[in-house]
Amino acid sequence: MQQTTIKKAVESVGIGLHKGEPIKITLEPTSANTGIVFYRKDLGVSYKAEPKNVINTQMATVIGGKEGYISTIEHLLSAISGYGIDNIRIVLDANEVPVMDGSAISYCMMLDEAGIQKLEDHKRAIIIKKEVQVTKGEKFAKVTPSKNPKFDFTIKFDHPIIGEQRYVFEFSKSSFIEEIARARTFGFLKDVQMLRANNLALGGSLDNAVVIDDTRILNPEGLRFKNEFVRHKILDAIGDLSLIGAPLMADYTSFAGSHELNHELTVAILSDVKNYEIVTLKGDLALEYQKVFA
Repeated sequence: MQQTTIKKAVESVGIGLHKGEPIKITLEPTSANTGIVFYRKDLGVSYKAEPKNVINTQMATVIGGKEGYISTIEHLLSAISGYGIDNIRIVLDANEVPVMDGSAISYCMMLDEAGIQKLEDHKRAIIIKKEVQVTKGEKFAKVTPSKNPKFDFTIKFDHPIIGEQRYVFEFSKSSFIEEIARARTFGFLKDVQMLRANNLALGGSLDNAVVIDDTRILNPEGLRFKNEFVRHKILDAIGDLSLIGAPLMADYTSFAGSHELNHELTVAILSDVKNYEIVTLKGDLALEYQKVFA
């Protein structure tokens, strides 16, 4: 099984969630073993998508360094992971990835336009060898060994519209597009008002998020899925876990997980070589995991 990149560069313009300003994004092909690299064109600096470059997980996953940062990378990373792309360069002219419609589907469309190109080197994957779990109170996220990766996520909100939701997603490219990619981020009206008072979420609107007040959904079109909230949490988790650097062959289970817990989980996995094995997907091993990338 070969590594992949995209066939050609594609670009788009979207609004940044927090600053509310237009941001140009370009996805570019790159060579084997490069990984996923973000480039701030306005600063002339690059950041590889990997756990050690994560600097904030409070409201989104943020990577960066002393020169600057790039926020809200998880939806784009989720699409890249869903499409099984190993190597790509993401060029931005600001400190955020555009929020688009609040889901990953716009980035799926960009990747469809770009096309996927196979490279000469074999794809690598990370096989989980034993359970690894991180917890914060009753909240947790964990991975367990599996040959058919699944995401089992449960959320619980004291809100009549959300309540408790659970969704189990068996990972593959086709099922990602059908079941996960269109699920939008969501927020509560009272929180949006507080964030805007602090000059955050200035680009947030009913066009790029599901917004809920005390009793109802404010978006005129309603939900895309009856359990869109938990599906979006899976979308986020796929993007966050992709920072580990290679496709993760494991089952992921979480209750009330977050960007913070997902990041701590990737760090915990990599902290002990007994937790995982990096393998090259060729021969029988490639056949064994082929379904994941179908």
